[in-house]
Order: sequence, then structure tokens, then C-alpha cells
Amino acid sequence: MNSNPMYMEYVDDAELQHEPARRRGWRVLGWVSIGMSVAMVIGSLTAYGFYRKAFGNIAHEDTDALVGPNRPKKLNNAMNILMLGSDTRAGANAKYGRSMKNDPPRSDTMILLHLSPGGGQAIGVSFPRDLMVPIPSCKTKDGQTTQAQSIGQINSSFTLGGASCTVKTIENFTKIHIDHFVQIDFNGFKAITEAVGGVEVCLPKAVNDTKADLHLPAGRQTIKGEDALAYVRARYSLGNGSDTDRIKRQQKFLSSLANKAMSAGVLTNPSRLWSLISASTKSLTTDSDLTPQVMMQIAQGMQGMTSGKLRFVTVPNGAYAPDPNRLALSQPAANQLFTALRNDKTVPTQQSKQSSSSSSSKIQPSQVRVRVFNASGIDGQARRVADDLEEQGFQVSVGGNETTSRTTKVLYGSGAEQQAQTVASLVATNPKPGPRTSGGVPGVVDLVVGTDWQALKTSQSVQTGIPRQQGEVRATDDICKE
Repeated sequence: MNSNPMYMEYVDDAELQHEPARRRGWRVLGWVSIGMSVAMVIGSLTAYGFYRKAFGNIAHEDTDALVGPNRPKKLNNAMNILMLGSDTRAGANAKYGRSMKNDPPRSDTMILLHLSPGGGQAIGVSFPRDLMVPIPSCKTKDGQTTQAQSIGQINSSFTLGGASCTVKTIENFTKIHIDHFVQIDFNGFKAITEAVGGVEVCLPKAVNDTKADLHLPAGRQTIKGEDALAYVRARYSLGNGSDTDRIKRQQKFLSSLANKAMSAGVLTNPSRLWSLISASTKSLTTDSDLTPQVMMQIAQGMQGMTSGKLRFVTVPNGAYAPDPNRLALSQPAANQLFTALRNDKTVPTQQSKQSSSSSSSKIQPSQVRVRVFNASGIDGQARRVADDLEEQGFQVSVGGNETTSRTTKVLYGSGAEQQAQTVASLVATNPKPGPRTSGGVPGVVDLVVGTDWQALKTSQSVQTGIPRQQGEVRATDDICKE
């Protein structure tokens, strides 16, 4: 193995014919555990008293003391949580590579979860393992000090100084204050996928991968346990084998997992919810300030967020000139994203939402369910309009295509007349809502996008926050569509 920590080598990158198949692909498992932590933080802690015992399993690290005082200032009321996946082989994790039992742990799953002020939306920013950035000097838990590097591979910060060193590294080049970190190993992966009742995936063709022990038919399906483990381990049978392609696939898996974990079927089922939390906390390490009380406060603040407001994006990057096998930040796109995260103040607080609500008789977007139908004749128009509605807080689904129509219509099912008024008020052509005479769903508004579609007005009560990013993945995306 290369002794230079700037260039990390990986078991799953080598052709190791004498190693068991289970050893390959370990590094993607952290993504799944991190998906669990996303769901836990944003939705599942409302029954805090009942689950208090589970939080006794969580280990802690004093990040404030290790990072030191010279940290970026907070410029808003957003919450930034760094999610890390660890490949430690300690304890039961040894079965995923016994020959690596004494190796220092590594992390190449790094997601900065940004929760906007007021709980209106969340975005997870992925940092590829091969990204080359400055690595600062760090204090370690055993009292040592690491040497600073002018440039190094981002995940080497974890190997050199642990989670708090990765916090310090990302803070240094993004200038974003990170409030907390959550570190999870992959020991509880199968239990997590089973606790949520399985995770939906979609395969363009059947897979029979003997190396990963993955045998699944083509199409949409729900997988859990051993099948889910094999799915996230597979390297050669899915995608083109590149790291960026796998990140995209893993983000889709995370989105599907978070969508399932945030659904009423999980969060309102005490038995399933207990299994979900119990499976995750046994493998969890956080900073000392992320106490159960703080977790509960975060969860309470995010109760109004729907899965359509959760999205994932990879930090803008391109080839690293000295080594085409490494990556560098793409500028100015990366700094524009970091600036948007630092200055995200556009989602109003609960107090301002209430004052806005009291001054208007319209029902708020978060209380309105909308189906978007495409009658414009333009491919993808319904999905684009649905994305805009989601950004303004509506609960949205895409209903499909209808016969081409010149005019945009707002139709409503029984009991949704007031909700239809809220939708119509944001359509530039000002359509008059009418009842859905056939095919309507009680309580649901249907927006039929015609050829006269112009744009969606900006709601005064809900503003967007982080602009839409190129290549982002949403938790409500159709997993069978690229």
C-alpha cells in the first residue's frame, strides 16, 4: 500500500482474486447507513421519551476541542451536519475484511446535510473520495498533531485525524460552519433495510453477478437484507464502474431509502420505528454537542418537510490536472454552491409563516397535494413544473400526459376547492379553478399544464433557498428514469 496518505488505495479498486467477494465494495455501505441517519435526524425522533434508551448506544467525540476556535462564522440559522461512513473492521465489522482488522479506518462517504432555516428543505452535498483539497493540521483524540498538507485527498483527513479532522478540512475550503457530525459504520446495514420494509430500486436489465452474489430481475423492485447488501456492494455489474457513476447510483438509493423512512408507514409504526432507530444507534458516533435533546429539536423543526424537499447533489468537480485519476473542485460553480449554503436565509421561520398565514385566507403550500399533468406537448414539462412546485413547498406527484390543450387548467377533487385557489394564485395565466369531473382524487388538486404555460409565480409565504443544482437527485424522483 502506498505510504503517502495523500493518495489512498482501496481494496475494491484492485483485482484481488484470493480475497472473498464480500471484501470488495465495502466502501459503498456507508452510504446506506448515512441514509438512515438522514431519516433519523429529520423525521423519527418525535417519540423521544420512548426511544431514550437507544441513544445510550451512541459514542461521542469532542469536536469543538479538536477543531479549535478558528472556525467559520455562522451566517444563518441553517443546520449543517456532516455525515461520514467509516470502514472500521472493529467488532462485528471484521467479517467484511479480516485481513484489514488492524488497518486505520477510512471514510470515502462524506455528505454535508444542509437543513434550511425553518425546516422547509434539505440538501445533501456529496464530496467524492478522490477530491484533492488542502488538508489542515489536526489534533487527534490521542493528543497527537498531524502535519498540514498543501494538497491531499479529502478522505485522508479521516485516516489522519478522525471525523473532527474531516470537519476542519471541509470547513477550511468551503467556509461553511459545520454544526455537527454523524459517523456510522456498516454493521447495521441489513437491519436498517429490513427495518424500513425494504428499499425500492430499479434495474435496467437483469443482474447475475457472482462476485457480489447479486441475482435480481430487471425492473422496479423492493430489496432488503442480503439482496440490498449485494446491491450496494456490486461494482462491475451496475453502471460504468466509475466513482462518479456510483455516487449517482448511491444517491438514488439514499433518496429511495430516505423516502421510505420518512413515509407514514415507517414513522407511525412503533415496531418498525423502534427497529429503525435501534439498528442505527448501535453503529453511531457523533460530536459531543449532538445530544438526544438536540436531535429531538432538529426533528421537531423538520416535521413539516416532505420527501420532495430532500435532494442530493455532488459538489461541482472536474479532473485534477496533475493526476487524471483524482478530482478537483470546479470553479466558480463550487464556490457559488458554498456561498448559497452559507447565506441560506430565504426560508422563513415558523413565526413568519404563521403571520403570513393569518394575513391570508389561502391554504399554505405545505398543506396542498398536487398532481401535475402534461398537456403542453413538450416532453418533460410536467416534471419541470412539479420541481418548481416542490421548491415552493407543495406535496407534488406527476400524473402523466393528457391530450394537448391550449390552456392551463387547475382542477380539484372533492374537498380541495380552497387548495385549488392556492395553486391557481401562483399560475401566471390566472386560471379559474374548476371541479374534476372524472378521475379526480378527494383532497387533491390537478394542474394540467397547457401550451400557454409561462411560469410559476413565487409564493410570498415560501421562498426557495438553495437554487436547483445540475444533476441533483430528489427523494421523489422516479428511480426508473435517468
